[in-house]
Amino acid sequence: MSLIEIREAIESDQSHLIGWLQQPGVLQWFPLYDLREIEDAARIWMSYSKQHAVLTALWDQKPCGVANLYLQPYKKLAHQCLFAIIVDEQYRGKGVGTRLLSDLIQLAKEKFSLEFIHLEVYEGNPAIHLYRKLGFVEYGRQDRFVKEPDGHYRAKVLMQKIL
Repeated sequence: MSLIEIREAIESDQSHLIGWLQQPGVLQWFPLYDLREIEDAARIWMSYSKQHAVLTALWDQKPCGVANLYLQPYKKLAHQCLFAIIVDEQYRGKGVGTRLLSDLIQLAKEKFSLEFIHLEVYEGNPAIHLYRKLGFVEYGRQDRFVKEPDGHYRAKVLMQKIL
């Protein structure tokens, strides 16, 4: 029996998300700078749980990752959406991200009838391997997208998966 379970997110998962975003090295992969920005992003991310578009991964009943669909409110855009995912550093490399993203893809197809989902990931992010493994392909990039506090830049890589 798998140790990984997936359920719809609940309000208390937001505190876990805030904690994971504060883990060492994580913010280099997100456009967030400080606790105020982290809390704001987590609030927006988790607001999609009202539409049943946020999933939480559990390892032995303990939250260890979250993924969401940023569903589009406009009819002309409702066939696609951006998504985000994060896994607690303690559970990376154990199949949590694969399971969480696989279930999110299924949710996107079956519940929301999305035609494709896409993401923005920064060049060098180790999660790019996961996205490619699950069939995401790069369709563009923007150099010098993020300027880190130390002055160096990161490119944004745009990836999508046709569902």
